[in-house]
Amino acid sequence: MGQRLFFVLISALAGTALFVRAEDADWGFLLVGFAIGGATGGLIVAGEYALQRASFGVIVGGTAGLILGLLLTGLVEWVGSAVFDVETFLFHIGGLVFLLGLPYLGLSLGARFGREKLGGGQSGELLPASTSVKILDTSVIIDGRVAELCETGFLEGTFLVPQFILQELQHIADSSDSLKRARGRRGLDILNKIQKMAGIDVRIVEEDFPHVKEVDSKIVVLAKKVGAKVITNDLNLNKVAELQGVRVLNINELCNALRPVVLPGETIRVFVLKEGKEAGQGVAYLDDGTMIVVDNAKRCIGRNVDVIVTSVLQTTAGRMIFTRLKEEPEREEVTVARA
Repeated sequence: MGQRLFFVLISALAGTALFVRAEDADWGFLLVGFAIGGATGGLIVAGEYALQRASFGVIVGGTAGLILGLLLTGLVEWVGSAVFDVETFLFHIGGLVFLLGLPYLGLSLGARFGREKLGGGQSGELLPASTSVKILDTSVIIDGRVAELCETGFLEGTFLVPQFILQELQHIADSSDSLKRARGRRGLDILNKIQKMAGIDVRIVEEDFPHVKEVDSKIVVLAKKVGAKVITNDLNLNKVAELQGVRVLNINELCNALRPVVLPGETIRVFVLKEGKEAGQGVAYLDDGTMIVVDNAKRCIGRNVDVIVTSVLQTTAGRMIFTRLKEEPEREEVTVARA
């Protein structure tokens, strides 16, 4: 940014220098020269900024189209003046239309051709209708389970990663907090891993929406524009996207759907890991992370025990299974003997 401002200042001073050489130059001419030089430098910087944001295909296609448009304009002007030999006002108006119209059409059509054929597509028009397009958000990239789904082949097609998502990941990776920094670097590693997978086409989307402040809102706007689905495990983004008619693939919901079904009365064997919130309770976990609350199992902490499922509670955060200890045969025999 600093070097661009410096270039604009130098351009303004150069414009002033052009009028200094004139013998009748005064302060008015110097100010005009300063303004013209600054405006010229600003236009050059704006063009440089636009070229940096544009893809290689857009630059090549647009340049070729512009040159072709100028050549056609010159050809039309030459043929018109040579064949018809007219020098009327209307003829010059028509020439001006060709001079402005053909280069502009060549530039726009060439840029579109470059996006489609040479890469750098950023809109839904550049993606085949049969392509399954999905947008990855920050949370699901950092989570990492999406990479495992891609490896198994359950997710395929084209993945769009907006530039503002990459910036958010980089911001997290550069955080002063060690935990956030580790999460950000993990997200970048996961994205790099997905990019190298066969059958997965990861495209970095440069398009941004300056009028939209929130990253989640930008994702929804982009998904609506290109007709893509959103892959996330963010509950708030899930709700906002569904309210606006955008299809959502929630990794947490998928994991909940794939968890083994347990029914009341079923016996399972678990390892009691710690004490529960209520008096006497023990807490265990299944392999998929489902929490199991065991009544009167405080004395069994650190041991494997058989429990009987009493009820199952499904919440937005996941599933909880409530159980009670299964009476052991030895305990039953001792009870009978004492009776």
